[in-house]
Amino acid sequence: MELDDSTLNKLGFIARGPRDAINIDPLQTGGKLTEDARKALVEWGDGYSVCDFCGGVLDLIKKPPIEELVHNALPAFLDTDVVRITHGARESKFAVMHSMAKEGDYIVLDELAHYSSFVAAERARLNIKTVPHSASPEYRTDAEKYADAIEEVIQETGEAPALAQITYPDGSYGNLADVKRIAKICHSYDVPLMLNGAYSVGRMPIHAKKMGVDFVVGSGHKSMASSGPIGVLGVKEDYADIVFRKSSINKAKEVELLGCTARGATVMTMIASFPEVVRRTQNWDNEVADARWFSSKLEDMGLIQMGDRPHNHDLMFFKAPVFYEISQTAKKGRYFLYKELKKRNIHGIKSGLTKYFKLSTFQVGRENLSYVADSFQEIIDKYQKAK
Repeated sequence: MELDDSTLNKLGFIARGPRDAINIDPLQTGGKLTEDARKALVEWGDGYSVCDFCGGVLDLIKKPPIEELVHNALPAFLDTDVVRITHGARESKFAVMHSMAKEGDYIVLDELAHYSSFVAAERARLNIKTVPHSASPEYRTDAEKYADAIEEVIQETGEAPALAQITYPDGSYGNLADVKRIAKICHSYDVPLMLNGAYSVGRMPIHAKKMGVDFVVGSGHKSMASSGPIGVLGVKEDYADIVFRKSSINKAKEVELLGCTARGATVMTMIASFPEVVRRTQNWDNEVADARWFSSKLEDMGLIQMGDRPHNHDLMFFKAPVFYEISQTAKKGRYFLYKELKKRNIHGIKSGLTKYFKLSTFQVGRENLSYVADSFQEIIDKYQKAK
């Protein structure tokens, strides 16, 4: 098969659309680049940019200051002993699972874990025992259920699971589980605990040692204002030699990371955004206050916020019977809400969703959130008056 001009003409620069839209998409709010990161994206976008400075170990590059980020700034930020950059949260999880467990071992996952946690375990050829949630409307993960799951594995196999994980918060309802209690339970069985903080690291304060977790995972492109894919992996010193073991063939390279990971624009945008990311985690209480305020506004309109109440995170899931009812007769059907929000320069509710949807208030600000809430009310009024 040969490439022809018609194929090539279909490829090239693609504009994303207006950047000035108010964005309430939970996948995007924490990953928006800072101005310094946008400059770094252009400056370091060439494929070879960072590699030119590498003496063989990516995280030991002194200039640009990757070593400073990986070995000083991030360990302090995460309150953990050893940190590496990865290609994303799922790659971090796989590295821990693959190194800490052998084929056929059991690991414990919360039922609300992201699908990539299950896929990572499958790729590592592990068995999974899940911790159930409390179902609608709270969808809460009970810490005590971790003991039940571990006991079940012991009864079935004769030994404890190799690893447990808690998703903090879960990516559907934004619930924050009692990590300290979960860690205490897991450690009572000598089971190490991994915290998947894809929606927390970079948004809110995370202190791995105080929380009692052995591994902490973060997502740069979801929550650390970085160009993805990029993630971070923090490891307690007790397990660092296992997770970051060196190759017997090339002694400078760490096996689980395949020698080196995110480089170029990804790591340089993380470095450029990092000071602002640190500062914004110190504003977390205000972010939670904004989320609660917005939730109450929507509930006054007849929407129902699922999950923890009062809510403790910017990510929220709503049941919206009022919009679902409108969608049954609206000209645009179930796409009416997306189109009405688009007219008002609001992005983030996925096209076609009316009965249920999730959103994030992170970094949107009270003024913009007020506009979004008013827009929801305007849309409801418009269609109810048209009946």
